[in-house]
Amino acid sequence: MELTAALRGQTIQNRVREVGINPNHWYPVAWAHQLPPGRVIPVVVWQQSIAVYRDTAGQVHAIEDACPHKGVELHLGEVHGDRLVCPYHGWEFDRSGQCVHIPYFPPDQKLPCATALSYPAQERYGIIWVFPGDPQLADSRPILEVPEYDDHNCLMIPITGVFNAHFSICNENTMDVFHGFLHKDLQGWFDPVLLNLQDSNSSVQANYRVSYKGTLSKFLGLSTNSDGVTTRNVSVHYQYPHYHSTMEGVSSLYLMRLPVGPNQTRSFSLLFLPKVRLPKWLLRAIKPVLVPLVLRFIFMPFLEQDVGMMESEQRTYQKDAKRRYVEVNPAIIALQRLILRQYEQFMQQSSQSNPANPASQPPFESWQDQSSNSSIEPLTVPHSGKGQ
Repeated sequence: MELTAALRGQTIQNRVREVGINPNHWYPVAWAHQLPPGRVIPVVVWQQSIAVYRDTAGQVHAIEDACPHKGVELHLGEVHGDRLVCPYHGWEFDRSGQCVHIPYFPPDQKLPCATALSYPAQERYGIIWVFPGDPQLADSRPILEVPEYDDHNCLMIPITGVFNAHFSICNENTMDVFHGFLHKDLQGWFDPVLLNLQDSNSSVQANYRVSYKGTLSKFLGLSTNSDGVTTRNVSVHYQYPHYHSTMEGVSSLYLMRLPVGPNQTRSFSLLFLPKVRLPKWLLRAIKPVLVPLVLRFIFMPFLEQDVGMMESEQRTYQKDAKRRYVEVNPAIIALQRLILRQYEQFMQQSSQSNPANPASQPPFESWQDQSSNSSIEPLTVPHSGKGQ
């Protein structure tokens, strides 16, 4: 459905800062290189502690990070073949979480019924993914497609983000192209315009027009007019729970979101720059050196500024959860509605499928839409005055 792109004052739904995730999606938990064969690592997906390990054959598995015997964290254990071994008493668990061996039991003694919850897990795009919801839905929920991943002519830059903020705050930052003012000292964008906005039950797409000026735009291969300013369209597509954004003819960013808990979020991003002005043979040769340099000196400064703003939002919210805020970007309002809707749908489905054991995520009262109409007139975003 196409929504109005007019900038009008609207009230932010504070409840979006309290809700949990819809777990019936694939979530990234680690870079694949962090999990060599025979290693186990601890991860958390929305307050669910999970031990993720790669067996000696290279397959990835995930089970609850708590031994059903004593509750010891299984990520402290060892990998034996395709089994995870508890460090305390040596109990062995297969990839389904079932206890299959206790070292001090006689061979003919029946094992106790001891099972740790297991999760579907896989490796794709150099990332380890876990499905924390109903495992029967895992095969029907695709992972975000990244067609550029196998294009060796692109410069791929992996980016890790850690934010002490609720995932809704982080998602709004990604959708919000109007905060170029924050990055003015880094030659960020200016004069943003929201061109159009569309949403559905599971996605929000906003298209913006922004301007750039300076050495950074030249590095990115942007053509410029006589005054050194170039204008590009930027598309930001949120397909719950992850993002894909593009800058017209310049870059493609896939941002995979990991909500850790109410006050912490991580992200695993893949940025592709197809227009780096270097010969292909030279690009391939210098990638190992160029990627960390571009990441450290160009993109991380932007991310660090964003982190400061997101964490400031979270701190203020925690001081007073009833404080009211006004938003003028309809893309943010559409995003909030989507996050609330996905969570509410999951909670309703969980209650219907198992009313005796409702979902473990905290409930919230049913959200109702508010009119986007207001007496506030459409706003014009001012030029920063510095020609970023």
